[in-house]
Amino acid sequence: MLERNPYSQPLQPAGRTTLDTVKRNRRNRNRFLILIILALTAFLLWRSIWQFERSEPGNDIVPAPPVAELHPVVLAKQKELLAETAKIGISVLITDGFRSSEEQDSLYAQGRTADGAVVTQVQGGNSYHNYGLAIDFALRTKEGEVVWDMKYDGNRNGEADWMEVVAAAKRLGFSWGGDWDNFPDYPHLQMDFGYTIRQLKRGLRPPVE
Repeated sequence: MLERNPYSQPLQPAGRTTLDTVKRNRRNRNRFLILIILALTAFLLWRSIWQFERSEPGNDIVPAPPVAELHPVVLAKQKELLAETAKIGISVLITDGFRSSEEQDSLYAQGRTADGAVVTQVQGGNSYHNYGLAIDFALRTKEGEVVWDMKYDGNRNGEADWMEVVAAAKRLGFSWGGDWDNFPDYPHLQMDFGYTIRQLKRGLRPPVE
């Protein structure tokens, strides 16, 4: 009688080995197909987003002359603002209007790479000033001093002159930077005509009429 070698492994039926191999190959093939499907889905999603952005209004670059001054409508409304506030005894000084991208970058550097306090959160090309669509203002006292005091009541009517200027500006179509939730800009008034910075950077411009 033959003794069984205790170190030998039981023989596996040939059919079982073949079945395991088939299952393993099938799992590998399924994993490969899943990877292909995921990659294709990601590509189609990316392509859809890219095509949507390309078709979004204002995304095509439009040749436009460089801006070097206030938009005519903004300039006209600025003059109306000065006239209206003068009628109620408020002297308004426009401290800034059109601002070049280089000037914007210089302001952005303040409090960062240059001396001074931080006065803006946007770099050149990202401000409505750079497209002639914004102005900044201050108040001039009866003694000729320029102030940014939002509680100053120079015309003695019980209301802050600053907020009277803001109210008049809003009636003329300006929006006020003081209404911004993030980094309010209290001297800032702008008329964007419904154009985003992204559209303006791509060359679109508000009509001048």
